[in-house]
Amino acid sequence: MPEHKRNQFLSSTVLILTAFLAAQTGLYFLLTKAEKVAAARPLSQFPDQLGSWTKTQEGVVDEATQAILKADDTLTRYYGSSQAGVGANLFIAAFRSQRTGAVPHSPKNCLPGSGWTWTVNDRIPLTLPGRSQPIEVNRYIVQRGESKSLVLYWYQSRDRAVASEYMAKLYTMLDAIRDNRTDTALVRVVVPLNGNDGDEKALAAAEDFVRSFYTPLLKYLPA
Repeated sequence: MPEHKRNQFLSSTVLILTAFLAAQTGLYFLLTKAEKVAAARPLSQFPDQLGSWTKTQEGVVDEATQAILKADDTLTRYYGSSQAGVGANLFIAAFRSQRTGAVPHSPKNCLPGSGWTWTVNDRIPLTLPGRSQPIEVNRYIVQRGESKSLVLYWYQSRDRAVASEYMAKLYTMLDAIRDNRTDTALVRVVVPLNGNDGDEKALAAAEDFVRSFYTPLLKYLPA
């Protein structure tokens, strides 16, 4: 085997073994050590006014969905902005602990089950106030019949935003070992697409909406 391929193989092997050992160690701590569950403010108290965005409707997570989701706290709410010229849906599912098997369900799996198909699937950076580095979020454009929507989502643990569900799970293991905590939240924004300029307008609106609620959101998640 050529030297460079051997080095690549060894590097990949080390990464796999490291991830396996981290997962194994994290699992041990999850099963044997009493978790420190941090308190948080109820999401029902989340502000109705967020910059130029105003609450237009309070949604409800039905019992069947909650039975599957198993989140400790949820918020589904609609906001509108005359400045953005479009509405947005904000969904938050907060998990105080993931030890009992209650974990965030990825929208990329839930949306197809609701009849939506995606036409765009990538990740984009978002520059936010008060942060020196942008966060990375998942972006989907989904369609069901004639309806199209832009979906942005990520996993939020304290001040850490993660797009990758695999990295989110790894961070959970590390948090369990380091801080004896496994709390996290799934944050999702949906903006409808209208007309030929819908994609760009929806993305601009979604980005503005995220910037308006991101800092307040951190006050409603465990610090």
